[in-house]
Amino acid sequence: MTDRINAGLMRLYEDQGHRIVFWYDAARDLRTAFDAVDLPDVIKVEIANNEFGLKYRMLRQEAKARFLLYKDGPEPPMSENWLLDVQLASAVFRADQAAIWVADLGIPAKYEAAVRNHAEFYRSGKRLEALRVMEHERPSQSANDVRRKMLAVCAGADGDLDTVIEALLAELSEDREDALRLINRVGLGKFFWKEVSARYGYTVPEPDFQDFAITLFSSAWTCAVGEVGKLNADATLMFRRWSASRRWGEAFEKLSGDYQAVLKITEDLASRDFRNLIPYDHFEEVDRRIIVAMVDGLAQQSLAATDVLKWVRDRRQSHWYSRYADVYQAIGYATEFQQVLAAADLIMTSVSDGVRRYSASWFRLDQLYRKFIYHMQKSGQSGLLSALYEAVENRYTTNFVLKLNDAWQDQVSRLTDWTVPGFPRQMDFYREQVAAFRRKHQKVVVIISDALRYEVAEETLREIRKLNRFDAELQPMIGVLPSYTQLGMAALLPHEQLAIRDDSDLVLLDGESTAGAAAREKALAAGRSGDRVKTLAAKDFMSLGTIEGKDLFRDHDVLYLYHNQIDAIGDKLATEENVPSATEATIEDLVKLVRKLTSANFSNILITADHGFLWQHKALEESGFALSELEGDIISRNRRFVIGRGLSNNGGMKKFTAAQLGLNGDQDILIPNSINRLRVKGSGSRFVHGGASLQEVVLPILRVGKQRKEDVGQVSVQIIPPARAQITTGQIQITFYQAEPVTDKQQPRQVHAGIFADDGTLISDEAELEFDFTSENPRERELSRGFLLSKAADVYNNQTVFLKLLTRIGKTSHFEDHASQPLLLKRGISTDFDF
Repeated sequence: MTDRINAGLMRLYEDQGHRIVFWYDAARDLRTAFDAVDLPDVIKVEIANNEFGLKYRMLRQEAKARFLLYKDGPEPPMSENWLLDVQLASAVFRADQAAIWVADLGIPAKYEAAVRNHAEFYRSGKRLEALRVMEHERPSQSANDVRRKMLAVCAGADGDLDTVIEALLAELSEDREDALRLINRVGLGKFFWKEVSARYGYTVPEPDFQDFAITLFSSAWTCAVGEVGKLNADATLMFRRWSASRRWGEAFEKLSGDYQAVLKITEDLASRDFRNLIPYDHFEEVDRRIIVAMVDGLAQQSLAATDVLKWVRDRRQSHWYSRYADVYQAIGYATEFQQVLAAADLIMTSVSDGVRRYSASWFRLDQLYRKFIYHMQKSGQSGLLSALYEAVENRYTTNFVLKLNDAWQDQVSRLTDWTVPGFPRQMDFYREQVAAFRRKHQKVVVIISDALRYEVAEETLREIRKLNRFDAELQPMIGVLPSYTQLGMAALLPHEQLAIRDDSDLVLLDGESTAGAAAREKALAAGRSGDRVKTLAAKDFMSLGTIEGKDLFRDHDVLYLYHNQIDAIGDKLATEENVPSATEATIEDLVKLVRKLTSANFSNILITADHGFLWQHKALEESGFALSELEGDIISRNRRFVIGRGLSNNGGMKKFTAAQLGLNGDQDILIPNSINRLRVKGSGSRFVHGGASLQEVVLPILRVGKQRKEDVGQVSVQIIPPARAQITTGQIQITFYQAEPVTDKQQPRQVHAGIFADDGTLISDEAELEFDFTSENPRERELSRGFLLSKAADVYNNQTVFLKLLTRIGKTSHFEDHASQPLLLKRGISTDFDF
């Protein structure tokens, strides 16, 4: 007790600046405590019929000394207190338990009732210390101020009533009410509900926190859809901030799920146009309603693609987006697929024209289909997306792949030799691509990714170009026929002659076997006399340390890395449905490989493939198989080619001789027309290669280099000023503009937006906005967002406030200004219904 008395007294002297302190021992039981007081530079004196002498001593003789005046007994009436004038200019120390707490906390004595009436609160040292910290940071201006801090301590909150409510909502979501019970136990229950009523407009005869929570959800929802809620604007603002907070995400989701049924939200949504629901995320059912409507509309082609893409972008602001991210992305890719397909004119005038047009734009349809299937599979919501899947699958297989390759087959059927004028051949890859570096005495590394078809390489190109100081370019190359691994891999090595062995589909390179790493390395060494060469599995290179990687560069002139992810998954019946995820992994692997290669000093990097592939998610129907009977001596038979001698068929297949394909030997090769497959027992039919479809034979040459200068930035965001730069109600709608489209080198920007007073006080809700628009059309790079003003805004009426965009500094918790727009806050009398 002595320590608390000493501490309380010192606060009066040091913190509050008093020189003279009076101590009345009304119960006459604190003399021992007074005697024990020992404060530096404080003179202890007892008041005992010596008032005039004391006054003279304190005011004249020792006018700068500190005095502690103790009286054994109660404070005298004012008319009998001869030291009243001194006392009124000084401080009185209250030494009962409540007074000690007041002094200990540094709370002004006039607010003592807030302590005395809630003694139970102060019996906990932990609560006392928490309140002391709050009081130190922001001294109370009233007894109710003290009580509000006590509420915050009880709830474990760190601010005003909003944060108390947030903490109590979290407990409610866990079926607990510890804080609420404590609030009642310390006598703050009535005060709490009075505060809730005044702040949020919740007024009921018998207040209950769960009832308040349900009312909060109900009111926020009805206000959002344009109806009158039971609570006021501050409640709506608090709900918006709480529901958007990452800290309280789990609590929001739990209560939202609980009250979704209570408030009959599913039935409510059934009668609403889903377009009007796009801005809202109060309940998970809102997302499901929007998704179902978009899926049905796309499947029936009754929604404009531009609208759907905008809705998908807007829903990224939804609290539930992470739960449905893959669903929304699947919808987005399906929409783009339909958009691109509608604009595609799948005709060609020659094989060269077909390759040119496929590598310029048609490949995008394969890419969009693959991305759609990937996100559909990843979402685990194939049932929700089933109508859209059926529509996309049918249009992809029938309206694109089949139609495209039927037109392509018309051109291929006219060929006598397998050649496409104007495009490099896979057979010439080493001489035209690799050796070109060696002729300039430059080192080069080649990454051969099995089944890296052109559209996958194009996505890889974009991912590499996103890297700072990296650049890349892509061109198409014509693969060998048949388009299978052994032949494609051999064609990429230096050689004079290629041949398929007489008794199998194994390949000979200048008469030598190409099977295995040793054979490939031997063939690579023959490319240029004196070259130091190495072949290595990509995964083995990735396991090298930094020094080992640099040693590899130092000791070799040509490095071939072999990567196998897509073919390893697709070429197995049990796993061929996982081709989309294998493709995503491949792109990630290749980007990592490029980064590691450049860190090991490799600066000339080529990425290519042995062959492409045909793939569809749905199992083939009977019409997808070639029906012709084969005649002749069959050496090897695959889904997409047959090797033999004296081969013939009754139609449905294109016949080449080995010589017509640029191969040595006397074999015949049959290729099924268009995208048809041959029946092969035990083999998968959804992922195939070996044939002459554009998807199988248009291969990538992806050149990667590294620049010296920084070349990656972020798009800039501007605030479009409203016609009248004023806020006249409780909310304002603001439009933002992304100044340039996102490209490989101009990356998206995330900003925090809010309205701030001139002194930095936040007076609205905050929003986290993502600007990643890729459109060249400026109007399609605009984003609108509404902001609700808080109660704190009332203080700044008729003042200039600022809508600010803030960007995070690196990965820190600090932000810097990106853009600012002054607005005149000029509201009339604030009401609960002024928005």
